[in-house]
Amino acid sequence: MADLLLDSNIRFWVVLPIVAITFLVGIVRHHIAVLLQSEKKIDFQQVIDSQALIRSKHLRENGKYIPRQSFVMRKHFFNDEESGFFKKQKKKAAPKNPMSDPTMLTEMLKGNITNMVPMIVIGGWINFTFSGFVTTKVPFPLTLRFKPMLQRGIDVALDASWVSSVSWYFLNVFGLKSMYTLVLGDNNSADQTRLLQDQMSGAAMAMPQDPNKAFKAEWEALEISDHKWALDNIEDELVGGQYVPENIYIKNKYQ
Repeated sequence: MADLLLDSNIRFWVVLPIVAITFLVGIVRHHIAVLLQSEKKIDFQQVIDSQALIRSKHLRENGKYIPRQSFVMRKHFFNDEESGFFKKQKKKAAPKNPMSDPTMLTEMLKGNITNMVPMIVIGGWINFTFSGFVTTKVPFPLTLRFKPMLQRGIDVALDASWVSSVSWYFLNVFGLKSMYTLVLGDNNSADQTRLLQDQMSGAAMAMPQDPNKAFKAEWEALEISDHKWALDNIEDELVGGQYVPENIYIKNKYQ
């Protein structure tokens, strides 16, 4: 298959304008999302419960590095039959489903408006304005399975490494993450990959974890945990001369 020779004007009238438009639209979308973002209310009881579960997990994993008395005191705080944290924290009502919260539904609607609508509108405009252009070529060979992804809007038999203008736009939409991070910071609303991850994680938020089940599972795990002192006789090992400094520090071989 004969290789193509692209006109140099395509770089200035197609490639760079698409990059600039995509980047500027992402900047505007970020600021609009910041203006529409409402203050999130923090459920302090949920924070307390989650931190208690984390502390209990750390106690099970790292309790061997504290004295046995300290381990037993912390275990008694969590697992005591009468006054233990996991025993007295009983949730009577079932946890609220976030998908039934009008505030969360409004936030999801705002996110779809500020992210999906501009991408569809700008993508349609670029498809209408720059349709039929071959913009660039990837520097490595690709199989024919990549043709539908990289050559949208082109009905010519070309090598799969060539990229059309429409595909170049979508590559910029999902490939300018580093530029957005450099200009807007880490937590920005212009990164489409992060937004897609947040939308996929929303399904997990639809069914929140039952605190009673989490407390019961953690209580059982901590109840069977026993203290095994990992620093037993550490003083004798350090003072007894088993660790020779010459074996710890590497001497310069040129001395």
